[in-house]
Amino acid sequence: MDETKIQPIAEWLTGESLKGSSDSVLFQGLCDQLAAAGVPLLRANISYRSLHPLYGGHSYTWWRADELQTTDWERRWGNVGTGDDGFKASPYYHMLATNESRLRYRLNQSNAPLPFPILDELREKGGTDYVGMAMSFEQEGNLQAESGMVSSWTGTGVHGFSSDEVVALERLVPMLALGVKSGSNYRMAQAMLETYLGKDAGRRVLSGQIDRGSITSISAVLWFADLQGFTRMAEVLPQEDLVKLLNEYFDCMVGAVHAEGGQVLKFMGDGLLAFFPLDGGADACGQALRAADAVMAGVSELNASRRAANQPASDFYIALHLGEMMYGNIGSHDRLDFTVIGPAVNEVSRIEAMCRPLDRSLLISSAFAKAAGDCGGRLVSVGRYALRGVQKPQELYTLVPTDA
Repeated sequence: MDETKIQPIAEWLTGESLKGSSDSVLFQGLCDQLAAAGVPLLRANISYRSLHPLYGGHSYTWWRADELQTTDWERRWGNVGTGDDGFKASPYYHMLATNESRLRYRLNQSNAPLPFPILDELREKGGTDYVGMAMSFEQEGNLQAESGMVSSWTGTGVHGFSSDEVVALERLVPMLALGVKSGSNYRMAQAMLETYLGKDAGRRVLSGQIDRGSITSISAVLWFADLQGFTRMAEVLPQEDLVKLLNEYFDCMVGAVHAEGGQVLKFMGDGLLAFFPLDGGADACGQALRAADAVMAGVSELNASRRAANQPASDFYIALHLGEMMYGNIGSHDRLDFTVIGPAVNEVSRIEAMCRPLDRSLLISSAFAKAAGDCGGRLVSVGRYALRGVQKPQELYTLVPTDA
């Protein structure tokens, strides 16, 4: 494989990397072009770790005349999904453990078992040559220390890869790794921002809305929730049990809010603030009420499961309000928060504080009730009350259960 074939592939990799093409596009494009240039490629794989709340890493496998295979390693507590025995018996683990950047095995020189099970499998499928490469992504400029990309390239034919083809791999694979590093860093940043700030706020920050004091006025349904009896449980439960309890109940609530198009803005201890934007003709009131129904059903099932396991159970207090608020960057010059402020935010917290004295799991403001339209038929008044810090008393409502 001479320079006239390598250079166009190198230029394609550079261009696609600068465009921000996905890792799968970069990898499959490289493999397809290598095969088209005459490289006897049977199989190729790349794998790398990821800083993502759900996935510890990603892997792509290319087979000649087959579709690209994608594997996402599930993140487990204290483990990114690469610590099992299968991984420890692989060439990748050997390279990482010994700091070797290159491995090569001729698969057809004898019928004796090869050092790693995957090599025997590749030989059975027609592989005759195996080249492994490990590339480290240095910490500076990378979102995750001790990360990098490992890859393997399996050839066919009596002689496997020629020396020129190995040279081509050694030139092109680092370019692929650079594209993967650049793209994965961006996607890691996106995942982290959306996870810790919320999807909408994360996207706004990543798109450049980072100036302090940069705010916009939005109209939305506000959702404010608080776990019942958390202070008492925090005093008696072991730390691990308390965190597990919080996560299980928040799973119920966040899943329901997201399923209906809501945006979870922040967690506040055992509390949660979310909103459903009033834009694009969306039925924000209907979305919020459907989410409330889903939370009630989900928490009921969770409580039954926890009680059956002799674990403490709880519920949420939820307040729904509708109004206009300021949404954007607020804070000091070197520590900002993307949040919402305004009278409507204060009012929804005051409404939520009335849940306990009124013995109601859900309270709804009169502003929400007026805008609820057809879905307002399930709302019933619980009376008119003065809210702390709010000038005028408000009529509050609750929700008739769907099976009533």
